[in-house]
Amino acid sequence: MLRIKNLYVSIDGKEILKDFNININKGEVHALMGPNGTGKSTLSKVILNNKKYKKEKGNIYFEGEDITNLSTDKIAKKGIFLSNQLPCEIDGVTTADFLRTALNEKEENVSLYSFIKKINSAVSDLNMDEKMIHRSINKGFSGGEKKKNEILQMKVLEPKFIILDEIDSGLDVDSLKIVGENVTNYLKEHKDTSVLIITHYPRILEYIKPDFVHVMTGGQIKKTGNYDLALEIEKKGYDTYKNNSASIVSE
Repeated sequence: MLRIKNLYVSIDGKEILKDFNININKGEVHALMGPNGTGKSTLSKVILNNKKYKKEKGNIYFEGEDITNLSTDKIAKKGIFLSNQLPCEIDGVTTADFLRTALNEKEENVSLYSFIKKINSAVSDLNMDEKMIHRSINKGFSGGEKKKNEILQMKVLEPKFIILDEIDSGLDVDSLKIVGENVTNYLKEHKDTSVLIITHYPRILEYIKPDFVHVMTGGQIKKTGNYDLALEIEKKGYDTYKNNSASIVSE
């Protein structure tokens, strides 16, 4: 579903991603782990073509199509969803209005009744206050409420490919469990949907079990394994991989 080949990315002349490669097939859950500052969040923004970052070389393919230079809105319409590490606040636009507009942009003729039923169901699943969807997006929300609001949007928009960038950041134990279980339940209902989880702690992976775990340092994937690799990182840290120059691609 998503393939990144030989990708080099820089910002303000500083190289961040260096010959980055990854292949993610339909229905797979991949976790990209690494210490802060290694380029994990940069990757999420580059996939959606944030113009702040310069692609020096390489390509990004989605469902066989080269999307390297597509605009962000066109990439999103193809079914790629990004849950941001730091969700922005948008004054004057409610979550409900945003989602209704977004569905119309996808050319989905969803009746008002169906939309209300769907969004209310998601609110209930996430244990959110139903009044929050009628407030300006993330305005005055706590960190946990913002993350839940991101997953609410995911559940309503039903993307093909989900990027969760540090989704566990700012969540207490109860909220982490709710968010993790909602993503897992979504994947059970949408079996062809793929997920890329970006994190430096393995705790979210207790709820969203990955098929592959990748260790990223220095702008490259240095090792690929299964969930046991995440547990190994929790015990030993990342120092072992910082001096490893090999880049391994998951097929």
